[in-house]
Amino acid sequence: MKHAAVTRSRDGVAVVTLDNPPVNALSAALRWATLSELRTACADDAVKAIVLICAGRTFIAGADIAEFDQPPQEPSFAQLFDAIENAPKPVIAAIHGQALGGGFELSLVCHYRVAAQSARVGLPEVHLGLLPGAGGTQRVPRITGAEVALEIITSGRSVGSAEAFALGLVDRVSADSALQDDAVDFARQIVAEGAARPRVRDREDKIAKDRNRPEMFEAFRKANARRFKGFKAPDGIIAAVEGAVTLPFEDGMALETQLFEGLLATNESAAQRHAFFAVRGTAHIPDLGRDVPVVDVKAVGIIGAGTMGGGIAMNFLNAGIPVTMVETAAAALDRGVATIRRIYEASARKGRLSAEQVGQRMGLLSPSLDYEELRNADLIVEAVFESMAVKKQVFAQLDAVARPGAILASNTSFLDLDEIANATSRPESVIGLHFFSPANVMRLVEVVRGEATAPAFVATAMKLAKRIGKVPVLSRVCPGFIANRLMAPRGEQAELLALEGTPIADIDATLRDYGFAMGHFQMMDLVGLDVVGRDGTERTIMGDLVAMERLGQKRNGGFYDYDDQRTAHPSKISADVIAAVAESRGIAPSPTSDREALLEALLLPVVNEGAKILQEQVALRSADIDVAAMLGYNWPVHTGGPMFWANTIGLGRVVAGLRELESRHGSAFRPAAMLEQLALDGGRL
Repeated sequence: MKHAAVTRSRDGVAVVTLDNPPVNALSAALRWATLSELRTACADDAVKAIVLICAGRTFIAGADIAEFDQPPQEPSFAQLFDAIENAPKPVIAAIHGQALGGGFELSLVCHYRVAAQSARVGLPEVHLGLLPGAGGTQRVPRITGAEVALEIITSGRSVGSAEAFALGLVDRVSADSALQDDAVDFARQIVAEGAARPRVRDREDKIAKDRNRPEMFEAFRKANARRFKGFKAPDGIIAAVEGAVTLPFEDGMALETQLFEGLLATNESAAQRHAFFAVRGTAHIPDLGRDVPVVDVKAVGIIGAGTMGGGIAMNFLNAGIPVTMVETAAAALDRGVATIRRIYEASARKGRLSAEQVGQRMGLLSPSLDYEELRNADLIVEAVFESMAVKKQVFAQLDAVARPGAILASNTSFLDLDEIANATSRPESVIGLHFFSPANVMRLVEVVRGEATAPAFVATAMKLAKRIGKVPVLSRVCPGFIANRLMAPRGEQAELLALEGTPIADIDATLRDYGFAMGHFQMMDLVGLDVVGRDGTERTIMGDLVAMERLGQKRNGGFYDYDDQRTAHPSKISADVIAAVAESRGIAPSPTSDREALLEALLLPVVNEGAKILQEQVALRSADIDVAAMLGYNWPVHTGGPMFWANTIGLGRVVAGLRELESRHGSAFRPAAMLEQLALDGGRL
């Protein structure tokens, strides 16, 4: 039930408790209840001050995002906020957990703010392609000054209580366990001192100074141009904060509302809101009810101390889970442990970890050369060379030593998990946990459900992924699973375009302009061309470059040449290789210069592969495919992922583009049956 309850203290302070589980989203129902209780408290002569506090694990963590696409419901934020700000009695916000978005904006219309020591405040609307629409862009600059406000609001970061106090965003910091008592004591003090009701909107000291620096706004735009590229919300935020400095408060609020409504109508905001819900929806598995038991993972084993093994181990160490890391050679094991320590110590030097935390995490790591040390592990993750023979040998060994009921996981990125599972006597215990490199940084983990994998182990993996700070996406078994299979056509098409004579710099620029951090050829040079090498029978550009010892940035250049600063430059060598491979394969020159045509040639095959993945039920839903692309391959979030983007441009256009590619390049580009039917029916992926 969504409600607010009021409790009257003995000392004339009304404590209004907002309660809307799980995160006290400021829904219409909660707004009504809060307004009603506020009016009751204001009308009661025995009440001299009011404390607004929240039940549960957090203060108001934001607006109810589901209302964004619905007609406005009363009371509006403005109606509730006006009632608080203009209340005839002091109103004090008592903040615990997180006060985010509309929740933090509500606290800013209170006359005072008391925060628990562990509390955090912030305005994360930029991550939804929006700006704070309930006064955040107008009130924060009046407290912190415009420069600090710009940084906080355009980054969307949350601010800890100590920093918030230093900036003036909260008036007092309390011990977590004493928040309500301290807030009531503070309210009594305010009443004793005259019951002043200062309004943030009336403050002028900070913005008066900012009026003498009008150039700061354009300087901020230029300094952050690269970070803001492709996003519309940051520019709107800058304009709104500038309005806070240059306009009267009511005019600034009107500007904020106008800018908010404009952003709400953009494809970019729709895409970012889609991404927000998609990330949170990946953990829902329709056939796994709450009654499915999960394994309590208290100890983890890792096979392999290389780059992936070490990165995977760090995820568990960071979560306080002991890890036994096994290698076959002492030198490799020592290198792996040293690498983990070096990464942690680098974080400590940057102030992200304390020396004590480094010691704690390293203390949870037990290096070993003996598989027998894994006997008590609840989960064992294999992270060895991507070879079926090697992996089957490892799993046969694990089968012999792992305790009954242990989960045996493979980090394979491409191989058949069911074949790996059949190397054991317990295929129901085998699951895929495909981490992306660097494993300690990348948020995506593909949980691969084999034909025999037990439901309890699937449920455990999904829950455990979230526990270690990852976003789990469930996949069935197929070559490449979701993300790698999905994005392979982009690379194939990029190389085909190059063989047809389109300059690789133009291909890469097209992808960067769309929003990718780097183009296909830049990415391959960064990863290393020997990752692919000369596999397969057909002559390839990469195969020839590797044969010439051109491995990318790490040796002799690759598709590009590189200077001492690793800046890419056009390469005559790679241009000659491309021309030679094209001639050997009988590919006639047919360069593409139109950027829109280039983009569609690169990305429509990705959409088509996504439709096949969905059609084959490898992925549960199209939103999961979008999450895999965004978190695994940095697909630009402001486009919502390939499936959302396809819906945005229209499936009819997607199918028409694929048919044109099919006419030029053959059946590999034939539209998926699902895609054709949806386009015909006017449907969406």
